[in-house]
Amino acid sequence: MDELRRIDLNLLLSLHALLTEQHVTRAAHRLHKSQPAVSHALAHLRQVFNDPLLIRRGARLEPTALALQLQRPLEQALQQLNGLLDAGGFDPASEQREFRLAMSDYGAQIVLPPLMRVLRQQAPGIHLAVSQGSREAMLAQLSDGELDVALGVFSDIPAGLQAQTLFEEHLICIADRASLSTPAGPDLDEWLQHPHVLVSMRPGGESEVDNVLNRRGLKRQIALSLPHWSAAAQVLAGTDLILTVSSRSAEPLREHPELVFFKPPLPIPSVLFQQVWHSRRHADPAHVWLRQQLMDCCQS
Repeated sequence: MDELRRIDLNLLLSLHALLTEQHVTRAAHRLHKSQPAVSHALAHLRQVFNDPLLIRRGARLEPTALALQLQRPLEQALQQLNGLLDAGGFDPASEQREFRLAMSDYGAQIVLPPLMRVLRQQAPGIHLAVSQGSREAMLAQLSDGELDVALGVFSDIPAGLQAQTLFEEHLICIADRASLSTPAGPDLDEWLQHPHVLVSMRPGGESEVDNVLNRRGLKRQIALSLPHWSAAAQVLAGTDLILTVSSRSAEPLREHPELVFFKPPLPIPSVLFQQVWHSRRHADPAHVWLRQQLMDCCQS
């Protein structure tokens, strides 16, 4: 206990925020302090631990080896102290907090309507800041502490991140009925002769469909590549374009009589729609609660 006399416990909160955000301005925002105050705290911490703790690399701060060793024990200690001081635990009705989420418009269409109903009814003090990005960008933002949760289809989850499957999804094709030789859908040869729409956050990106085609030595003709699911579906009528999408995103289009829905003419594995978060936020009670609401919304 004598070692605790060497340090103000508030400095440990500053250290936790700095290690989490790896950015002085974001740490200051997290702590509701000024940037100079957090910079002063970092200077004091460097004296206490006799280590730089965080070294500037471009626009961000990179933790030293000692800082990485401190991060997990520090987080556990602060969680225990918080539990000691807050016997009432997490209360959604009184929580005042912003969560930063990232998802495509497909994910927003599925997740946000039921989630916002839950938040407005049970946790009106919680508000969301939703952004959109490529899979790679979302995972990088989670690692950098810029996001709380990312939702989407991810092939590889980097170390330090955790993932949970919200639902399994299969793909279907949509086209203008007049552009096909049969309403049941074209065979593979005819399907490949048609131009296609690719939904991708970055030009030249590939999807699960293209990965399957590549393994067979095949390639489809991409006539339109864009990042918006809803806009991609709206361009089909009156064209010879084919769009291959997840079945849930296609539901609003079934009321359009000029469009036809059919199975892809080659087996495409189903995809897993996941929520991903950083391990540093795994035990945060409010974060745990939000992830459970996301799961419940998708399961329903």
